[in-house]
Parts: sequence; structure tokens; C-alpha cells
Amino acid sequence: MNQTPNANRLQIALFGRRNSGKSSLVNALTGQDTVLVSPTPGTTTDPVTKAMEIPSLGPCLFIDTPGFDDEGELGEMRVERTLKVIEKTDIALFLCENEDEEEQVWIKRLKERNIPVVLILNKSDIRPDIEPRAAQIEKVYGEHPVIVSAKNATGMQEIHRAILEKLPADFGEQTITGNLVKEGDVVLLVMPQDIQAPKGRLILPQVQTIRELLDRKCLVMSCTTDKLGDTLRALASPPQLIITDSQVFQTVYQQKPAESRLTSFSVLFAGYKGDIHYYVESAAAIDSLTEQSHVLIAEACTHAPLTEDIGRVKLPRLLRKRIDERLKIDIVSGNDFPEDLSGYNLIIHCGACMFNRKYVLSRIGQAKTQKVPMTNYGIAIAHLSGILDKISY
Repeated sequence: MNQTPNANRLQIALFGRRNSGKSSLVNALTGQDTVLVSPTPGTTTDPVTKAMEIPSLGPCLFIDTPGFDDEGELGEMRVERTLKVIEKTDIALFLCENEDEEEQVWIKRLKERNIPVVLILNKSDIRPDIEPRAAQIEKVYGEHPVIVSAKNATGMQEIHRAILEKLPADFGEQTITGNLVKEGDVVLLVMPQDIQAPKGRLILPQVQTIRELLDRKCLVMSCTTDKLGDTLRALASPPQLIITDSQVFQTVYQQKPAESRLTSFSVLFAGYKGDIHYYVESAAAIDSLTEQSHVLIAEACTHAPLTEDIGRVKLPRLLRKRIDERLKIDIVSGNDFPEDLSGYNLIIHCGACMFNRKYVLSRIGQAKTQKVPMTNYGIAIAHLSGILDKISY
């Protein structure tokens, strides 16, 4: 894997009216004709993304959105997609036009989500009143906008600086392994190479975990489930930490040395991407489920279902074996996630390696607001296996 996954990039979304110059600004910021540009209002019909590296900011993902003033039946659908982008936005670039009520509502919406907003005043190449307009924007919003010309690509460095100033101090500081390891620790990864493992490569959580452990100067070893016993016997002393696939939690727990701590990739990602304390607290809701309960399983990936898919086959099987075959389970994937969660007794999310932390926390916030317990695959499987209180996170 040679590139930073989009989920680990600073996600910078552009918001504004149709024809405010959002697409032109994305092209200017990236130095490429990434997005189709036209004087026709509503040219951008779906969010468009472009990944790039900015020296002062690191790996970024720019997201161009349809104008929030789009009209008609299709226009309303486009605006809905723009609203969905807010859930994953780390920094918003807002192109100001006339500071009317609709514009103010959108800026308020962003700030209510604790999203830093950089105000942009575009078209400095054709606006003779650019300074009075900037003063008016500052009067309304209490902040001077960055003056740019997307057409001439001027003001781009000023935008970079503004983003850097707005960036939360702790952005990107979250780690996968947290305080579970230190330099010199021996860490054993148990990685079943079953039908779900992509041929010739490792899955993303495994790759990212290995890279972080190497960066932290740990001694990293790996094996498949059937070779766990041989691997442990080959070591001079037990590993400080064993990280396993959640599907084989029980098998690994039964073989692990007493002094070795145990966790899983999914459990690690519960803390890396989400709110692990809420996940652990919510796992207790499994014990209250009945045959009349309703569970939502949410996957970040949109892969074709496999024979022994964990989210679509194995986890539902475990739940129905524990609760009742009549337990109702809905499964959603990708960006599909119900607005109304009140009909569910429990939500179980995947590790969300394909989502950024902001997006996962947005979903958790939605569940909390509607008072619906939410956990993830690894935490749920550990609870169902009776070892949740014996794993490390």
C-alpha cells in the first residue's frame, strides 16, 4: 500500500451556492482539472473527491459538493448528499456570496458540528468591490475571509495557512495501539487467511497496525490461527500483546499465555475510530435482546457478500444462536445509515477502517442522541464469547 488511505487524510470539504466557484477552487488548490467546471448552475451533481499531499498539511482529501441552493426534485437529492458530507468533514471551506439567512444557516450547521470553517471570498479578479465585500462578511460572521481568485489560482497559500490555523491541535494524534505497547515489546498478530482475506495482500487494519507497531519499534510477529501454538512455543518468552482477528477470539484466548494481553484489530479500531467506552457500555445491551428485538449491523465497506462474511453471516449467526432465530437484523453498508434509529435495540458497526474518525463519531453521536446502544464487531464478539472483561483496549 503506497498511498495514505482516504480515511486517514484530513478531509476538507467545500461548501457554497451553485456557481460560487467551489469546483474551480478545488482545481486551483490541487493544481489539476480534477472537477468539471461550467457556468451552468448545478454542474456538480455529486460530491467529488481529490486526494493530494500539501507540504504544510500532509495528506488531504478535498471534497467538492453540490450547491446548497440547488432546486427541484433532483436538486433536493443533491443537497441531501451535501448534508451527508458534513458528517465526515474535518475542515470546511465556505465560499461566501451574500450572507443571507440561508448562508448563515449553513455556517451555523457546520459550527454546531464543531467543524472549523474557513471563510472564502472568491472571484477577486472580477469583483471591483472586493474589500467592501470582505468587510461586510467580517461584520456578519466576525471573521475576515480569505480573498482568492480560483480562476487565476491566487490566494491558495493563504488558504493553506488558514486551514493550518483552524486545524484542531490534536488532529491525527490518535493511535491504533494507544498505550498497549512500548518500544521493544514483542507483539504477535494472529491473522486467519480465510475466504475473506484478499489474495496476495493483507486487509487494511492489519497493514496499518503493522506499520504503527514498526514505527513504535516493537518486535512484530505474525501467524495464522492453526500455527499459534507453534509460534508461541518458538518464542523465548511470551509476547507482551497478542492482536487477533475477532472471529477467532475464543480460540486464541484459550491458547494464550497468562501473562500476554489480548485484543483484536476490531477492538483497536473501536478506540482509533470511535468511542470505545460507549461501545463497551453498549455491549451489555446484547443481554437484553429478545426474539422481538431489532438489530442494525453497519459495514463501512461495500464489498460483495462472501460465504462466511463476518457482518452478514457470522455475527448474525452468533446473535441468533444466543438470542433467538427470530431476532430481526438489518444490514446496511457504505454511506447508507438510517436517520431514524429509534426502531433499533442495538447497532453493531464494523471497525470502520474505510471511514475517517469524524464520520464514525458522527454516527455514534446520532445513536447517543436517539438513546440507542452502539458497539462494534470486535466488542460484540468478545462479549458474546464471554471474554470482554479479559481483553485489553
